[in-house]
Amino acid sequence: MLKNKSYIGISFIILVFGIYAVPKIVERIKNDKVVQGDRLDRVNPITANEDQLIKIGPAPKFELINQDNEKITNESYKGKVYVLEFFFSTCPTICPKMNQSMLLIEKKFFGNPNFGIVSITIDPEHDTAQVLKDHAKLLGVKSSNWNFLTGDKAYIFNLANKGFNLYAGENKKVVGGFEHSGLFALIDKNGNIRCRNDDFGNPILYYDGLDKKGVRNIQQDINILLKE
Repeated sequence: MLKNKSYIGISFIILVFGIYAVPKIVERIKNDKVVQGDRLDRVNPITANEDQLIKIGPAPKFELINQDNEKITNESYKGKVYVLEFFFSTCPTICPKMNQSMLLIEKKFFGNPNFGIVSITIDPEHDTAQVLKDHAKLLGVKSSNWNFLTGDKAYIFNLANKGFNLYAGENKKVVGGFEHSGLFALIDKNGNIRCRNDDFGNPILYYDGLDKKGVRNIQQDINILLKE
């Protein structure tokens, strides 16, 4: 008899739960909110702003001539956050895309005196100061803190390959005669190369200047460094 009463009690509890819960479950299914709850709604996605950027080490020192025939060194960017790339003005392959990516970055931070861009040619024999000045004008560059740099070819190749560890080379067999990386280096106000971690927790070192995600990531991380 006691056993039967227990079954009746359990059945009553299940019935009450069903009357209360089933309509709510049905309503959530109708509204496509099966996996959505108050606790889940309060979870904030992890953004770059919540992570401290990795410090890779000091950026290599450099001394070159810009499009206005002025000497520019790494010290010229002391106290500024800047993005650095290697390119050449007649590049028919990846440079046009890199140019557009860098223009997006320039536009994003235009007018900020604490931000700058450095574009170093790997074909200095062709890319004289005047050629680079014309190239900047052709691109529509507006920032006074965007320097296009030229100098000795061996010095520049050494700066790229051994200094920044960004590949640059001459190859007469390829279109344009030169090969180089499409990556952007991000340098902080103290002259250190900085970056974020990838999805596996490893430093990315440099940012992909050919990819929308890479450009978006570097813009986010520039903002972080500007606030430091």
